[in-house]
Amino acid sequence: MQTSFRGKHLITLQEWTKEEIDTLLDVSYDLKRKFAMGQRTPYLQDQTVFLMFFEQSTRTRNSMEAGITQLGGHAHFLDTSNMQIAHGESAKDTAIILSSYGHAIACRNCFWEQGNKYLRELAKWSRVPVINMQCDLYHPLQGLADLMTIQEKFGRTERVKVSIIWTYATSHKKPISVPLTQSLLFPRYAMDVTLAYPKGYELPDWAIEQAKKNAEENGGTFRITHDQEEAYRDADVVIPKNWGSWVTNQSTQVVDDLLEANKHWKCTEELMKLTSKNSIYMHALPADRNNEVEDSVIDGPHSVVYDEAENRLHTAKAVMLLTMGGRS
Repeated sequence: MQTSFRGKHLITLQEWTKEEIDTLLDVSYDLKRKFAMGQRTPYLQDQTVFLMFFEQSTRTRNSMEAGITQLGGHAHFLDTSNMQIAHGESAKDTAIILSSYGHAIACRNCFWEQGNKYLRELAKWSRVPVINMQCDLYHPLQGLADLMTIQEKFGRTERVKVSIIWTYATSHKKPISVPLTQSLLFPRYAMDVTLAYPKGYELPDWAIEQAKKNAEENGGTFRITHDQEEAYRDADVVIPKNWGSWVTNQSTQVVDDLLEANKHWKCTEELMKLTSKNSIYMHALPADRNNEVEDSVIDGPHSVVYDEAENRLHTAKAVMLLTMGGRS
């Protein structure tokens, strides 16, 4: 078991070893048991984490705020529109100052071709760990919770058939960070991964090549299809979720001709009938109900979205506990 974590940044799980991720999950399970039994876990007594948000959040903000409170510390919620960042303050200055005030900096910045660069600039200058709460490329906290949920539901990851499926949505032009993170992470755990999307919604070439390499090195598989029925057929896990056409079209326009042409990419009861007998439906939430998915699916017997969301708390706590207080 890996035990040296203090001060380690979490920008992407791809930069963490499997041993380190396994330790994160082991700690997540321990914290989940203690939470269920009402046991106090004041491991980060009086420690402070700064939560910088460039956009809205429900699960991420509250899992981090509740998590640090349950660990005995305190979170400062920072709306960046009310910080000097809005007047042009540099990531360098922000990182140096905030890291002198507390014990970790967490940031969500999903602006295309800006978010990950900003996180890495924070990490370059911060004296404390920087935690990625989602950027334009990665969402490691969601990936951890998803992996934990699959382990819980199947008792294994090897040979579990997972389909990451694009779906139609009109709420906003969503980042590619969730499907990209899943595509990189799941093959490392020997899953058989299918990425399904209509043409025009590609992930970056470098990410696909890395996903294939991860599969080859860890006994998993990774393939791409543009047929949604093929993606559902015999799948153990389906993750139908929208993401924007950022790779092929950098416009911030939400609804366009490409989107409307693929309105039929929707998770339905009929498609769920193609999956394996004990299949599960997952979604990072919030789901664009009746666009991405029928209510009867997300509220039905296959759905584990609320268990998945709860695991955001336990995995977030594990990340903070190990990076802020783990043995150096």
